[in-house]
Order: sequence, then structure tokens, then C-alpha cells
Amino acid sequence: MSNADSTVTPLKSLAGEGVSIWLDDLSRKRIESGNLAGLIENSHVVGVTTNPSIFQAAIGSGEGYEEQLADLATRGVTVDEAVRMMTTADVRAAADILRPVYDATQGRDGRVSIEVDPRLAHNTEATIAEAKQLAWLVDRPNVMIKIPATKAGLPAITEVIGLGISVNVTLIFSLDRYKAVMDAYLAGLEKAQAAGIDLAGIHSVASFFVSRVDAEIDKRLDQVGSDEAKSLKGKAALANARLAYEAYEEVFASERASRLEVAGANKQRPLWASTGVKDPAYKDTLYVDELVAPGTVNTMPEATLKATADHGVITGDTVTGGYEQARADLKAVDALGISYDEVVQQLEDEGVAKFDVAWNDLLGTVANRLAGKGAQAK
Repeated sequence: MSNADSTVTPLKSLAGEGVSIWLDDLSRKRIESGNLAGLIENSHVVGVTTNPSIFQAAIGSGEGYEEQLADLATRGVTVDEAVRMMTTADVRAAADILRPVYDATQGRDGRVSIEVDPRLAHNTEATIAEAKQLAWLVDRPNVMIKIPATKAGLPAITEVIGLGISVNVTLIFSLDRYKAVMDAYLAGLEKAQAAGIDLAGIHSVASFFVSRVDAEIDKRLDQVGSDEAKSLKGKAALANARLAYEAYEEVFASERASRLEVAGANKQRPLWASTGVKDPAYKDTLYVDELVAPGTVNTMPEATLKATADHGVITGDTVTGGYEQARADLKAVDALGISYDEVVQQLEDEGVAKFDVAWNDLLGTVANRLAGKGAQAK
């Protein structure tokens, strides 16, 4: 990674504050064109996250996948196998591009995440089996397997971490569930330790979703319609994320976590996900500028990455001093009759459903392409 020039840019400042910048996107075109390598070289990108919607967009476009689709059609593979072969090929290639970052950061960054089949979100045993299979298929030390933070996902996180596989826990919306995720991670480390696995090699991030919280709560504040309600718009997501960071600080300062750290364990870093603003009235770098804290990851769609490079305002830590205000903001929302518990549960349900729909769309697209590609391959 060059980034050696002395010019202080917003992205350089962000990285300097201890925030790892990851790209929330991947496609065969991005890999083969050199775009991903360029972002690593010039934009301080040190990781990649994917999800079913990202792969649906990439493979749905068809660009860069024609030859592999033709080969898969000729072999007569199932649609599920074709999707798995294409997505793991992309993740493997991205992992190779990011390998120097992984080596330079002792495994902390240089990571590429791939998600278990979203149709398994409520099936613990199948999620564990899928995570093992994906880790084996990608076969790169810098892969992270994404497991949703559903109730069924929690024991799967413990089991998979216990096997020594690095995990990106996704679709976290609530503070209570986030605390359960950290507990599942620590339990997994304890299992790995008991099995004699080197804890230093296990890494994890907890993807705490941001913009969707504002999107839902703002809608409800508009329905309330009072001046007080309007004054709270755009505050809930940041408040929620800041309180998540407070919980992270508390859990990883505990005797249990400290004991594991002495044995070589890594902290499970908070990752800010869903950081592109949904409301055009908000500054497009809101969830970057206002969530700067050491030891975090911010995964951004390319539009947010470019916006931050162009006009992000990085003023140091914008999280740790804001806990009391964050509590007051969430309390004020609750006082208007907007149930936090109801909102976060709805968002989790919708998040799982959206990835389910995207995955089924992807399967449908690939089925059609397999049916048409065999004859066109020659």
C-alpha cells in the first residue's frame, strides 16, 4: 500500500483515527479491471464486505461471468452450486488482492466477507455446516464468514468461532442483541481455547446497522408530526451506534475478555454497516463523520467512499463523548410512543427477508443464464 504522500485527506484522517475502511461491494468486473486494487492503493480501503444483494447485482449484470457460466452450464451443475462457485471465486480473488494488507496488519484487516445462504438464517445447524463449507471452499486465511445475528445465529457464531473460523456477524440492530453477539463470540473463543486452537488467528467483527434505524424511526417521527418529533429526526441511528460502542468498551474491559486477551485473543471490533444515507436531506457522509472511534470498521458503498474522500469532515473521535446525549435521544423517541424493541425487531426481520429475496432473485437469474449459456458458449 502506498498512501505515502503527506497530503492529509479525509480518508487518511479516518484511517489515522483507528477506523478501518472497508468497501461494501464486490464484482468480477471490479476485480478484473484493477478497480479494487486501485481503491486499496489510493483510497485506504483495507477490506471488503459482500452480501446476497451485492452478488445479485454483480452476477445479475452478467458482466465478467460469461465464461464461467458457460462452463458451469456445460457441466450441468445445479443453480445452487453455480452460485456458490461464482461467489466463492470472486471472494477468493479479492482475498488474494487483499493478502498483503492481511499480512501487514497481522490478520486484523485485509479481510473479505462472504455470507451464509440467507435461507438458513433461522437454522443453527445448517448455518454451522454452511460456514464450514464456505471457509473450505474459499480456502484463504483472510476470509470472514458472515452469520446473521438472529436467535438461531447466536449459537452458530459460538460453534464456528470455536472451530477457529473468523466470523463477521451481520444484521445487528439492537443493543441487547449486540451484547448477546459479543457473549457468543467470547464463548466461541473459550471453546477454541479448550480445543487448543491458537486464539491469535481468530478475528471477528460485529456489523451494527446504522441508516436503516433512522429510515424506520424517522418515518414514525413524521407520523407523530410534532415539532419535538421532527427535531429528533436523524438522531436515533447515531445514538444507537454510539451506545453500541459503549457496550463494546464495557464488554472487552471485562475480566472474562481480558483473560482471553492475555491468551492471545482479539477483540471483536464493531463494524458500522448500512452507512449510505437513505434520506437525501442528510449529508451523504453523516454515518462516517459522526461515527469515528478507535478500533472500529466502517464498510461503505463506493458512493459513500467517494463522498467521504471528497468532502468528509473528520474531526477526531465523534463517539465516546456522546453517550449521555445518545441515551437522551433514544429516551425522547421512546417518550413519543415509538417502541425501540418493536423497531429493531422489525428491522432484523426485514433485513433477513431482503437478503432472502435477493438470493432467490440471484438463483432465478443464474437459472436463466445457465439455460441459455450452454449453447452460446462455443
